[in-house]
Formats: sequence, structure tokens, C-alpha cells
Amino acid sequence: MTAPTVNPLRPAEAPPRAARPQRRFTAQRAAPYLMLAPAVVILVALLGWPALQVLGISFRRLDLGELIRGEIVWVGFDNYREVLSDPEFWVIGLRTVLFTGACVLATVGIGLGIAVLMRHLDAPVRIALQVALVLAWATPIIATTTVFQWMFDQQYGILNKTLVALGFDGFAGYSWFTSGVSTLSVIGLLILWQAVPFVAFTLYAGLLGASKDLYEAASIDGATPLQAFRAVSWPAVRPLLTMVTFLSVLWDFKVFTQIWALKQGGPDGESTTLPVLLYLKGISGSHFGVASAVAVLMLLILVGVTWRYMRLLVRSQETEL
Repeated sequence: MTAPTVNPLRPAEAPPRAARPQRRFTAQRAAPYLMLAPAVVILVALLGWPALQVLGISFRRLDLGELIRGEIVWVGFDNYREVLSDPEFWVIGLRTVLFTGACVLATVGIGLGIAVLMRHLDAPVRIALQVALVLAWATPIIATTTVFQWMFDQQYGILNKTLVALGFDGFAGYSWFTSGVSTLSVIGLLILWQAVPFVAFTLYAGLLGASKDLYEAASIDGATPLQAFRAVSWPAVRPLLTMVTFLSVLWDFKVFTQIWALKQGGPDGESTTLPVLLYLKGISGSHFGVASAVAVLMLLILVGVTWRYMRLLVRSQETEL
């Protein structure tokens, strides 16, 4: 028996690599996707397809005549040029952004204050406050709007009568809807009335997550209430504060019912916001192509306004909440 000859000039062959275990697409790995599939299909059907329809209509001339005759007339970007060349659109857009920003700041600020207040109230008072918040939140929008119309009525409103009874005679017969600023102020109060309960309860849930031991440690260290809030409450409530701010922007930017029910965008269009303009162009004016262009521009503005919050939600590990 002879030993195998080895050529010294030929490099030794590397040992064969161990075969990698093939990752199989098992049923266990597919289960999450299969569970999500119905929700994705429903979302695409209910949101994605109408959004594509609106985008397509924004490039068509679709007035009442084309709608009845079933004509499809493509006009390219003419609808966008018509909207963007109208100075009124920019005034209404700026008004909508400012109104949204004011409502969001007030809603989040008051909601945070009420949440902190509930954290320190005794149980009976806290329960009474929570019941009041739930009732304010559960009341239908139209019912609350009707109550506000009565409260701010020029002749029979309880607000004017109360102010006159307190000695402010100048408010006898005073109209709160003579200008766009005062009208939007009343509408803002109405929105706060309906939006604050959700924000307060959400932030209060975050405050309950903070350990009582941390508050006791802060008290032993001699921390003031403000220092205890910054050291203990703020880390617990900050992720939820970002979330409710983002949701409030979405909610307040597209408010339509309250504005239309109170003054239909008046007086003289001074309280008209983009959702009201969209209704006036589309439903009232039967210019559905132009209205679709306004809807697409609203979506772009909304994405621009909330872009920073969307990035924070995506990047932050706090999104696990």
C-alpha cells in the first residue's frame, strides 16, 4: 500500500464548508403576515383606493355637466394652477395652520394641567372630575355645538346675561360673531371642550405609570413640585405628549362640522378654513376637480406640518408604547 503523493507546489485544498441551514418560510413565520393581511386589504380598500380616486379626479375637469354626461376630460395641472393662483387659498391656508396650532397648544396644555391635577386630587373629587370629562367627551358634536350657539347668542345667551349681571353692561346684546377672529375663538373653545378629555385621560394614564417611590424620593430630597414634575412626571408623560400632539394636529386640521354648524365659515368667509373651502368648491359649487386638488394640497400641508412628529414617532424607541 502506497501513501498518496502530495505536490508541494499546489496549495492545500480548503476543507469543504459546512452547509448552511436553509431558512425555511415556515407556517410559524408566515402567521403574523397572514394575520395582518385582512387588515391591510381593508385599509387599502377603504383608504388607498379612494385616495387614488381623489388624486385622479384632481387632474380632470369634473363639474356637474361632466358628471351627468359621464365625460372624462383630463386637464393636467390646471386645477392646481387655479387653486394656487387664488390669493384666497393662501389666506385660508395660513388661517387654517394658525388656527390648528393655537387649538393644539391649548388642548395639550390644558389636558396636561388637568392630568397633573387628577394626579394630586382626592379620590371623590377626582372621580367627579373624570365623570365630567367623560360626559363632555361623550356628548355628540352637533349637540355640543347647539349648546355653544345658545351660550353665545347675542340676545338670549347665558354668557352675555351673566356678564351684564356682573356689571359689564357693554356686553348687553353683544355679538360674538361679528369678525373672523372672535368667531374662530368661539369655535376654538368648542373644540377644546371636546378634545381636552381625551388628552387629559391619555396623559393621566402616563402619570400613573410613574412610581410613587420616585415621588417620595424627590420629596425626601427636598424637591419642589416643579422639580418633581421635571424629574419624575415628565419622563413618564413625554412619549404620550408627543403622540397626543400628533393626533391633535390631525384632528384639529380637518375640523369641519363645528365651523359649518356655527357660521358656515362666516362672517364674509373670515372663519373659512381649508375643509370648509373644500366643501364649498366640491359639494356646494360642484367643481369636483378643483375640490380634489384642494384635498391633495391639504394632505401635503398636513404631511409637512406633522413631518417632525412623524419622524420622532418612527425613530424613537418610545413608539413601542
